[in-house]
Amino acid sequence: MNAPLTTRQSRGLFPWAQGGGVPALREEMEHMFQRFWDENGDAWGSQMLSPALDLKESDKDVTVRLDLPGVEAKEVDIQLNGNQLVVSGERKEEKEEKGETYHRIERRSGRFSRSTILPCAVQEDEIDATMKDGILTVVLPKSPEAQSRHIEVKSS
Repeated sequence: MNAPLTTRQSRGLFPWAQGGGVPALREEMEHMFQRFWDENGDAWGSQMLSPALDLKESDKDVTVRLDLPGVEAKEVDIQLNGNQLVVSGERKEEKEEKGETYHRIERRSGRFSRSTILPCAVQEDEIDATMKDGILTVVLPKSPEAQSRHIEVKSS
């Protein structure tokens, strides 16, 4: 009945404060965020950038708009494969200049790609793409077969 008492190791209120203190915690947190956001790392960060996309259809055409702030028109590639529209490119990283120190970098740079399935056939030779104020607008005229037609009903 008289079992020996085991001693418990005392735990501090802030376990990270033992053996390294706040700098060790900061390094661990930065390492975790780098793994999460790093485009070349494993885990979640290996995903490409994926810009927001709007797709709308009218009687005559399909319009696709993508938010591409900071991307030059020459850095954008648009391809149509069947009824799939693929927009890809690259947002260039700003280079750090001598005498400047970044304290925070939140804007993402690197390759991006976005694809969407079009709701109908389009006239490939008449597609128009424009870039203005960081918004890419792609207008895809519908093929004559895909355009809606009004059919008059005759009385007999």
